[in-house]
Amino acid sequence: MAAVDFLPESFYADFLSDAAKARQPSPIRSLLPLEATPGLISLLAGKPNPTTFPFTSFSFTARAPPSEDGENVEGKEVELKLSGDDLAAALQYGPTAGLPPLVKWLMELQSQVHGRGSGESWALSVGSGSQDLLDKAFIALLNPGDPVLVQSPVYAGVIPLFHSLHCEQIEIDTDADGISSASLRAVLESWPAGKAKPRVLYTIPYGGNPTGATATLARRREVLSLAREHNLLIMEDDPYFYLFYGTHSLRPPSYFEMEHSDPSSAGHPVGRVLRFDSISKIISAGMRIGFVTGPAPLVRAMNMHTATANLQPAGLTQAVAHALLASWGIDGFLRHTRGVSAFYRAKRDVFEEALRRHLTGLIEWTAPESGLFFWFKMLIPGEEGQEADSASVVRTKAFEKGVLALPGTAFLPNGRRTAYVRASFSLLSPEEVEEAVKRLRDTILEVRAESAAA
Repeated sequence: MAAVDFLPESFYADFLSDAAKARQPSPIRSLLPLEATPGLISLLAGKPNPTTFPFTSFSFTARAPPSEDGENVEGKEVELKLSGDDLAAALQYGPTAGLPPLVKWLMELQSQVHGRGSGESWALSVGSGSQDLLDKAFIALLNPGDPVLVQSPVYAGVIPLFHSLHCEQIEIDTDADGISSASLRAVLESWPAGKAKPRVLYTIPYGGNPTGATATLARRREVLSLAREHNLLIMEDDPYFYLFYGTHSLRPPSYFEMEHSDPSSAGHPVGRVLRFDSISKIISAGMRIGFVTGPAPLVRAMNMHTATANLQPAGLTQAVAHALLASWGIDGFLRHTRGVSAFYRAKRDVFEEALRRHLTGLIEWTAPESGLFFWFKMLIPGEEGQEADSASVVRTKAFEKGVLALPGTAFLPNGRRTAYVRASFSLLSPEEVEEAVKRLRDTILEVRAESAAA
């Protein structure tokens, strides 16, 4: 295998924010790795004595993943236990980047799934969910007032993060094929002379929240080419990667894989992608475990923030996650995720069938290929010269009829009115779906009737 050419560490100096450059290493945590030196007696850290901890072991049961032949093993459980050195490490202050066994397992996962080998100047760090890591990445890469390229509509949870940094959010259009490379190119090529260009593109390539759209291979290639042409970093936020239920023969690779292995990347050094994964949608949301993978200098800058903000992700939940993942192995984990995606595919199909029966002609939608949401446009009249406002309908009439969804304005960086709505199908039974969609139908018909009578 040919040696991989990667961007040098000096390349990232122009991408780090002033706050990241000014951040000083933790005087204690920077020395913690030295405690592993054989024969060393450490007087360094104020760690509590573990003999004072009341916990002696943790035992839990978990469902086994499907077998290799795909047979249903529903109900089969495995019993796992944390004790001894594993529990001691989980209960004590630990490494900023995460418990070493979990970090090692996740790095092996990234290597197998995305084809990235060691020695390519990439690193991995665990955080308290992807949201924690996204916040730290934005602070590491953006100065107050900086422009940032954001696919739109966008995950509502990042808009407040950009607002807190007073960033100028430059919206890049999306459609059923994901982020629009034409929109991105138009923005970059018409950028005002003399104005500092954006350094970062934020995108959700699989099951984009809220639209459910998955970016096609052609779009990804064009976006990656534009990132090289205009010297951008790609922040690949991918919590729905393992919930893909589209045509697997056409499943596009991640940007993290593409910058290394795609034919279009030949001759280009790797190191423009900072990737965010999460176990929230596939194992447990409450465990709050996400992980970031990407250029070592950027991950290191995020770790320095963690060292002063919350020291480390929670050790006990990391140990529980590792015990489960290690018992499954990577192949077992991937079988589990395929089972989860099949579960949500069935949920999607039930919801879409209800939309066809009750809302055809009253809304417009495109079926998602990943994720937990439908993004649809209410075909209702708006005020003269303005787009219809789904927020006023959802928050009043729909709520009064006993159904609630999220108005699309929550996903638009500038908060403009829109006729779009995001509806989550992840929790509802078929009976609840049927009733919810009927109530939406009644709501839209009432709004249309009132408009016609006005």
